[in-house]
Amino acid sequence: MPGPGEDGVRLERFRVELTGYCYRMLGSAFEAEDAVQETLVRAWRSLDRFDEDRAPLRSWLYTIATNVCLDMVRSAQRRARAMDFGPPASAGPGLGRPLAESAWVQPVPDSRVVDACGDPAELAAQRETIRLAFVAALQHLPPRQRAVLILRDVLCWKAGEVAQLLDTTVASVTSALQRARVTLGTVHAAAGEPSGPLNQAQRDLLSRYCDAFERYDVAALVSLLHQDAVMSMPPFPWWLRGRAEIERALLAAGRPCAGARLVATAANGSPAFAQYRPAGRGGFEPFALVILELSGEVITEMTTCLDAGRLFPLFDLPAGLLADR
Repeated sequence: MPGPGEDGVRLERFRVELTGYCYRMLGSAFEAEDAVQETLVRAWRSLDRFDEDRAPLRSWLYTIATNVCLDMVRSAQRRARAMDFGPPASAGPGLGRPLAESAWVQPVPDSRVVDACGDPAELAAQRETIRLAFVAALQHLPPRQRAVLILRDVLCWKAGEVAQLLDTTVASVTSALQRARVTLGTVHAAAGEPSGPLNQAQRDLLSRYCDAFERYDVAALVSLLHQDAVMSMPPFPWWLRGRAEIERALLAAGRPCAGARLVATAANGSPAFAQYRPAGRGGFEPFALVILELSGEVITEMTTCLDAGRLFPLFDLPAGLLADR
């Protein structure tokens, strides 16, 4: 852990952007935070040998972070979303067997990877490249191609800077970038609504969603969905496509979310909600993190991540709610 002195403060100011970089590389907020911590510790221990005439501090830190990430992904399986595991299911009993945490692209709080004080246009671009679909698409790339594409197309580094970081040639960087773009184009579906501030109509849409969800009004919920909306529920590989199929699943499930409470947050550049379910003595306990994708004034995707025990602390969410919230 870097110390509290001037050197520690100097390094610490890069934490958010480094976490964003490592998250895109690794697809897990927990692994990204571990990678950044290791990066800052290595940098702190070597700071007396750092030569700013050879490279700026930021470039040096990204070099360390890249090496840490490359080591971490060398033997890891590719993280994915439910849509990567197979075709959509049909509404019916049972969700199948859950997959291990390491199989999934995990959500990340916007606050951990995006500097909210930046230029609005730059912030929108940064949020767009932490969307679940984009991060999942990045995992299809070989690790060094992944690093090249993120550095060049997301962080807008020059080819020469990337070549120096990776200790290779500009020609090699250019070739890797071309191959990465081709691969990404084949696996990355069209993006959703640009990740700018929500307009009033979208804020109203989210308000109606919360009201319908907390009342478990299936008809009202479904009315907010796009005709081809998608619903998934990690860690289960089960997923559904289409408003009609989602409606059948919600009706067939009984009322498992009846009486739930939602708390707004932001995940992966998208609106999200912490879902709490009724517990003993009139309170509410953590159940899931629900991430929504919007297009215009409809919801196009709902991802319900069930690992609330790990995710809620990451998002700085309450460990429970009182009945009179």
